[in-house]
Amino acid sequence: MIVKSTAIVRGKVTDSYAAFSGRAIYTHYTVQVSERFKGTGTSTVDVAVPGGVANKLRQTFEGAPVFHQGEEYVFFLWTGASGPTQVVGLTQGLFAVGRDGSATRTASREAMLEAGTGRPVHDRTLAMPLSQLRSRIAAALAAQGGAK
Repeated sequence: MIVKSTAIVRGKVTDSYAAFSGRAIYTHYTVQVSERFKGTGTSTVDVAVPGGVANKLRQTFEGAPVFHQGEEYVFFLWTGASGPTQVVGLTQGLFAVGRDGSATRTASREAMLEAGTGRPVHDRTLAMPLSQLRSRIAAALAAQGGAK
């Protein structure tokens, strides 16, 4: 995820709204960035997640994360040439930051298959101190040639 991300940030969700993009509804979350591990940008980022409620219509997508206003997360983000900024791998690219300094990625409940073999992948919750996640990101970036 570190290599595939165009940006990795730590931030707090401050606002959200849902809107149609073609026939799909996306919920857009405003994230106040407190720390940037990879990429450049402003002090806020708009993160689009498929699904939400717009014009009294609800649309859901399996595996789409739900953020809570006021909560802090580490976001592994990807922005395409012409698209919105999204979380890499939906819930896979999101770590909740606890008040105790922990970083936790909850196991995905959706069925996943291994690329190439088609074998089922069994996801598990991943928890570590935020300092350890920070070190892992820095080490991966250094091995990649210091990509920022």
